[in-house]
Amino acid sequence: MKSSPAQPKPVAILANPLSGRDVRRMVARASTTTHEAKRDQVARAVVGAVAGGAQHVIVLREPFRISTSAVENLRLDAKIEVLDVDARLEAADTVRAVHAMRAADCGALLVLGGDGTHRVVTQAWPDAPMVPLSTGTNNVFPMMCEATTAGAAAGLVASGNVALEEVSRRAKRVHVQIDGEDDDLALIDAVVLVGDRLGSFLPFDPARMQQIVLARAEPGAVGVSPIGGLLHPCGFDDDFGVLVECGDPESEGRDLLVPISPGLYRTARVRHSQSLELGEAITAHGPAVLAFDGDRSRSLVEGQCARLSVLRDGPHIIDVQRTLALAAEREVFVDRGHFHDAYTDESNEGPSCC
Repeated sequence: MKSSPAQPKPVAILANPLSGRDVRRMVARASTTTHEAKRDQVARAVVGAVAGGAQHVIVLREPFRISTSAVENLRLDAKIEVLDVDARLEAADTVRAVHAMRAADCGALLVLGGDGTHRVVTQAWPDAPMVPLSTGTNNVFPMMCEATTAGAAAGLVASGNVALEEVSRRAKRVHVQIDGEDDDLALIDAVVLVGDRLGSFLPFDPARMQQIVLARAEPGAVGVSPIGGLLHPCGFDDDFGVLVECGDPESEGRDLLVPISPGLYRTARVRHSQSLELGEAITAHGPAVLAFDGDRSRSLVEGQCARLSVLRDGPHIIDVQRTLALAAEREVFVDRGHFHDAYTDESNEGPSCC
C-alpha cells in the first residue's frame, strides 16, 4: 500500500571531475574515467532521482562542465539547480559545494568519486545521507552500482517515499589526533609511512609502510585495504577495525602478496596484525608521513605523535537495493502515470537550470 511521503528535500549530485585520472595510471594498470562517462552517469542519476520522487536536484558547475552538460538537455518535471562555487579544480571546491548542499537541507547526496573524494565530502558533512558511486582509483568506500538506480534510491529517500533510517547505516572512519595540530580522518585506511614524501601520487611501496589502521579490510579490494583483508577480513558491517604493522624486507615477519594498485602486485612484510575494537587507539611516532585513503596528506616530525582509532560516526550510507525493495513493497512506482524525460516528451521546454 502507498503511504503519504514526508516533506520532500533536494537531491544533490556531486561528481569529482579529477577522480580516476591521476598519475597512478602511468605506473599501474588503473582505468581512466573519462569526463564523458561521468557526464552520462550524472544524467542517468538525475533521471533516476526524479523517477524516485525528487522534485529538486542540485548539481555543481565546474570548468569541465560534466554535470551542467549532463542536465542541460534533460526534460524532466523537476527543478534542476546548478550550484556555482567558483570551482577551480581543487579539493576546496568539494568542501564549498558540500557546505552549500548541506545548507540547502539536501535529503540525499550522491557522490561520484573514489575513496579520496568521499573522504573530503565526509570531512565537510560528517553525517551526510549518502549514495557513494565509484569513479576513482581506490574504490573501497564507494560502490559499483548503475547510476540510474543509485539516483532512484537517492530520490526515494529525499522525497520521503522511503525513510533514511530504514535503509542506511553510518559508516566507520579512522580518526587521527595529531599532537599540536588539527585532527584528521580516513574513511578506509590510514597509513604511517617512513622515508616517503608528501603529495606523491605513486603507489605505496610496502617497504615504507610502518603501521596501517583500517576501518575496512576487504580481501577483494585493491590498495591498502587487502593488506589487512587477506589476514583479518573486516567489512562495512563489522564493528571493529584492523591494525597491521609492516617492516622492510629484512625485518621479522611474513611476506604477503597484495594488489597494491590495479594490476600491480607487491610483497608486504607483515610483522603483526590484529583486530581493533571501536575506539581503541594506537600511537604513531614521527618522523613519518601520514597517508589517508591513498593520499599522502600530513607529516609527523621527530618526537611528534598521532593517535589513530576507528569509530562508527561517518555518513549514513543508503543501501540502494534495500531502498528499491521497500519502494516496490510500497508500490511507489505503481500508477505513476507517464514519466516525461528527454526521450519521451519532445514538447517539454526543459529544466529550470543554467
